[in-house]
Amino acid sequence: MLKVWNTLTNQKEEFHPLTPHIVNMYVCGPTVYNYIHIGNARSAIAFDTIRRYFEFRGYTVNYISNFTDVDDKLINEAKAENSTVPAIADKYIAAFYEDTDALNIERATVNPRASHNIPEIIDFIKILVDKGYAYPVDGDVYYRTRKFKNYGELSGQNVDELEQGASQHVTAEELARKEDPLDFALWKAAKPGEISWESPWGQGRPGWHIECSVMSIKYLGATFDIHGGGQDLEFPHHENEIAQSEAATGHTFARYWLHNGFVTIGDDDEKMSKSLGNFVLARDLIQDNDPQAVRFLMATTQYRRPIRYSQASLQDAKNNLERLQTAWTNLNYRFASAEAGNTSAVDDQADAIQTAFITAMDDDFNAQNGMTHVYELAKTINTYVEQKVVRIGTLEHLRGLLRDLAGIFGIQFAETGELLDADVENLIEERIAARKAKNFARSDEIRDQLAKEGIILEDTPQGTRWHRK
Repeated sequence: MLKVWNTLTNQKEEFHPLTPHIVNMYVCGPTVYNYIHIGNARSAIAFDTIRRYFEFRGYTVNYISNFTDVDDKLINEAKAENSTVPAIADKYIAAFYEDTDALNIERATVNPRASHNIPEIIDFIKILVDKGYAYPVDGDVYYRTRKFKNYGELSGQNVDELEQGASQHVTAEELARKEDPLDFALWKAAKPGEISWESPWGQGRPGWHIECSVMSIKYLGATFDIHGGGQDLEFPHHENEIAQSEAATGHTFARYWLHNGFVTIGDDDEKMSKSLGNFVLARDLIQDNDPQAVRFLMATTQYRRPIRYSQASLQDAKNNLERLQTAWTNLNYRFASAEAGNTSAVDDQADAIQTAFITAMDDDFNAQNGMTHVYELAKTINTYVEQKVVRIGTLEHLRGLLRDLAGIFGIQFAETGELLDADVENLIEERIAARKAKNFARSDEIRDQLAKEGIILEDTPQGTRWHRK
């Protein structure tokens, strides 16, 4: 039985979707005012891996992830670039897709944008005003936080302590406008020159928190299965989402809350963020490294755990990825000499590995434990292909299982047969002939030449095989 850690209840729970075999899932996406850093990419990768595992287990996943394209940060960036907020959003949404496609992150079922849902946002705020949960003040609309009795439950916050903190971080002007320092903005009156829309309260734009409530409910319904995001969103963003959503609909908002851990950097494990200036852009990292290795580093750590980014951790990911690619190459090489039928003992061993893998991943998507069984599968493959007699049915079974299990983590294996062109094939054949003629100088020369092409040769009892460096 698949279990998940529910932040709302602070415990591990059996997962039961509202609709059998269907998972409705909303994950907070980026504010599109700049390129994403690898901390942002970690969240996208973590929930993409969770989505892929649900699909592996036979679920259909409706995956919604928003773009925040109306925000102070976009307004400031538009001024800095002498551009417009929509143009800035379009630019960085396109960049987001480029980066996430390179990291083999499946695109969401829908990526809604706040600016495309203004009428729905206004209607939602009207409901809150009519119910007495919100109040307008000179073009702004604020949510009455204390009116929602369960406020603070998700993040384990005490409302009285929150009030003390809020009083210290709110300007005197804003404090004078609010009924309570804890109240937060649902709608913001437009300042001169800012992007805005007409509303019952005058020209303005939505606050940050309201957009996710509106868009998740629009696409998934008043109650849905999973709401995900980074740990830094637990408070106040997700706390505010719950308050405004459940006040408006009268129903439980999300049933399971999943939060991924941070990417840290440095010996003191400081959280990576743009505000701290200690970030590494995803596009810079994948430009200088194999995107699959970056993905592998992020995907193979259990999603709630922090990831310490360093060159050493990235190199470990590259090495482990190479182990799996080598097993894939070795396995495919033996098809040419395989006999018909199956090796039942190896088939049974592969099935046992799959069962153990599922047990590990069913425990709150424990990627680290799950990967131990993928490595075990790679070892089983390497051992089997060294046997004198291998059988096609078992090779196909092993290949399908390795592809499926690795695919959950976003790994795509290179098909060796597609990488060699005629000239390289001829060089390999020439080297084989040189070895038979004991012309080892020419054999070594060809090996070195191919190495420069990024092709590594391995001489085995079954013949010469190769893999890409």
